[in-house]
Amino acid sequence: MSAVAAMAMAALMGGCRTAEEQPVKTEFRVRVARAEAGEAVLYVTAPATVFARQEAVVAARVTAPVVELYVRKGDRVGAGQPLARLESRDLEAQRDEARAAVADAEASLAKLEAGTLPGDVERARGQLTSARAALEQAEKFYQRRKRLYEEGAIPQRDLLMSQTELEQARAAFQVAQNAYELLLRQTGQRDIAIARSRLEAARARLALAEAQLSYATVRSPFAGAVTEQFVFAGDMAGPGVPMFRVADLAVVVARAQIPETDATGVARGQACAFEPADFPGTVWRGRITVVNQAVDPARRTVEAWCEVGAPEGPVRTGLFGSARIETGRMPQAVFVPTAAVQWEEDRRHGFVMTVGAGQRAVRRAVETGPGEGGRVAVLKGLEPGARVIVEGGYGLPDGAEVKVEEEKK
Repeated sequence: MSAVAAMAMAALMGGCRTAEEQPVKTEFRVRVARAEAGEAVLYVTAPATVFARQEAVVAARVTAPVVELYVRKGDRVGAGQPLARLESRDLEAQRDEARAAVADAEASLAKLEAGTLPGDVERARGQLTSARAALEQAEKFYQRRKRLYEEGAIPQRDLLMSQTELEQARAAFQVAQNAYELLLRQTGQRDIAIARSRLEAARARLALAEAQLSYATVRSPFAGAVTEQFVFAGDMAGPGVPMFRVADLAVVVARAQIPETDATGVARGQACAFEPADFPGTVWRGRITVVNQAVDPARRTVEAWCEVGAPEGPVRTGLFGSARIETGRMPQAVFVPTAAVQWEEDRRHGFVMTVGAGQRAVRRAVETGPGEGGRVAVLKGLEPGARVIVEGGYGLPDGAEVKVEEEKK
């Protein structure tokens, strides 16, 4: 090989080594969007289940067989509407007996008030009559003795004896008269008071019998719907036997289980909304009426009630869905497309990749708020106008040079 050929071959081999040793430049193509300023509505979301605001298990207040059912499971009922009728013949007999007792007590009271007196008063009257007769006899005897004394027919001693007997008869008459009048007054008032008391007792027993009879008709405690039926005609009803479950669905409560870390901003009176999982697009709006002051030790959640009046669409207890509770507003928030955020596990913190000076990627740690309509609010870590990467940012190294293909609107 000639020297020229050897030099040419060496140059060629040296040129190949230089090309192999040069690093390959990686090109990162991304798409970006502008961060926009705006007011963010802060809220928390949590799973929730629908309950009726009022719900009652209806049971009979007396023990008796069920004769007739007026409603079935699923029927709507009004307040006080009859639900079932129980056997009541024994209760009707007790009522009739109580009515007769009232009539008898009323007659006894009327008889006493008319002046009919008992035997004690009659005996006192007889004693008064005897004392009056003895007094009259003693007076006549004294007057006769007095004439005889004046005529000198009897000594003064006999006149004094007759005078003493007259005074004794007069005193006995006075005692009998006082006793009669006192007994008359006391007996009349006492007997009338006793008769009135017996009449009131008879009326109370009648009211009790009528109340017991009214319990034979089982009624709804409020307007709502019969959600459960536990008995049928012929079953034995009683205070410990549930018959129906009635729920008032005019107002429902979505009981949300809020994570302990998110519950600090939840308070009564805040606006809330419930979205049933089985009916997409249905939203029931209401207000928070209850926030539990205790944390569930098993689930580490706090229960809050979102009360909804006159909900639209199908309303059933036990519906599952999600509740969203508005906890405040942030006027100085920044909004970016949801695709720009790479979250950590808590879905509150994460980072976005932005395009900075020199077309290089810059990793920015952010704290996020609620999202809606394909956008998410960034509460901290980003300023309005920043270019955030929405495509091509996953796994992108911090500081890498990027080529922006298109800015998304």
